[in-house]
Amino acid sequence: MQLPAVPGVLAPSLLAIPVAFGINGATALADSPLALMLTGVLVLIGLCSIIIFLSGGNHFQDPFFCVFVVFSFTSIADLIIALEEDGFISGFMEIYVREGEPYLRTAHGIMICYWDGIVHYGLYLAMIAAIGQRKSYRNLGLFWLGSLMMSIVVFLLGNLIGKYSSELSPSFLLNLPYILIPGWAGLRLFQQPRVLPNLSPDKVAEEQRKHLYQRPQDVGLVLVLLLTAAFTFFRGMVVLDCPADSCFNYIYQHEPYLRDPVAYPKVQMLIYMFYVLPFFFLCIYGLVLPGCSWLPDWSLVFAGAVAQAQFSHLGSSLHSRTPFPYQTPEDVWWSFLLTNVLYALGPQLLALRCLRCPAFFLPTTPASLGKKRQ
Repeated sequence: MQLPAVPGVLAPSLLAIPVAFGINGATALADSPLALMLTGVLVLIGLCSIIIFLSGGNHFQDPFFCVFVVFSFTSIADLIIALEEDGFISGFMEIYVREGEPYLRTAHGIMICYWDGIVHYGLYLAMIAAIGQRKSYRNLGLFWLGSLMMSIVVFLLGNLIGKYSSELSPSFLLNLPYILIPGWAGLRLFQQPRVLPNLSPDKVAEEQRKHLYQRPQDVGLVLVLLLTAAFTFFRGMVVLDCPADSCFNYIYQHEPYLRDPVAYPKVQMLIYMFYVLPFFFLCIYGLVLPGCSWLPDWSLVFAGAVAQAQFSHLGSSLHSRTPFPYQTPEDVWWSFLLTNVLYALGPQLLALRCLRCPAFFLPTTPASLGKKRQ
């Protein structure tokens, strides 16, 4: 009996997770989707019961605790999928991936599974630990939010318009909760109080009186962001089939992966062009004029988004699962790696600058200065 396609954005459905616990059990469960579903639910209930017992239920006062526990559980399944597709292990998730979500066998699918199983899993553990110690996890949460949203949007749109669009079933709509949950999480994270530095109004005023040329680090960041914005626009024009010779040479000689019919790279470049590119100019504005208190939070969101996107794009371009005509040529590997790593580095440096030296971005109202909220 064929398994139905079930939600698998970053985290395969709980229906498939029990398959990872044994080869013999996988075959038996695959013959009964109902048994597969019930087993997955029971495993999750058992895990939550153990956590409640060990924690005394105190952590459940924060709804994020439940979200992070469930997502960390499914992150392990993603890591198993990635390791199995790359041949490190075998016999765990093959049935699910083949019958349920074949697009996870693409290079992009494997890369997002690695990212979810390693980076997101580490973030979940760190945020769960922060909840247990009653510490703020707002910054980690914003980075996770950007990373998760970027991965979800590119993955869903790529599946809808790429070569796997004809294999989608109505159950693909069950992926919608994976957009709604991060949306809810984002609203709650932004509502959490910030941890403001204990700076005197005089110190903040002194920092905000400095012109851009008096802040060498910010001058460097502005230059990096300008170069990144130019590269973003250029790659956007490339995937839009710009007839210029430079675009033609680039897509065939430097990044042929942009032509891959799976459509993930094209969607990624268009999201960069229409959403990330305007944000780069907003960041430059925030680095020039003082008091842009929104920049520290949103720099974390975009840092997470670009980090995830560049990891998936770079890895997919070089992965053996990508058809050979679309793989990055060996003679441009180093230039390709350098440009894409530097592209990912810019937003990370901006977020780090905002976190380490936030005085320039603090609100200019006297009542908001010199306080530290927990």
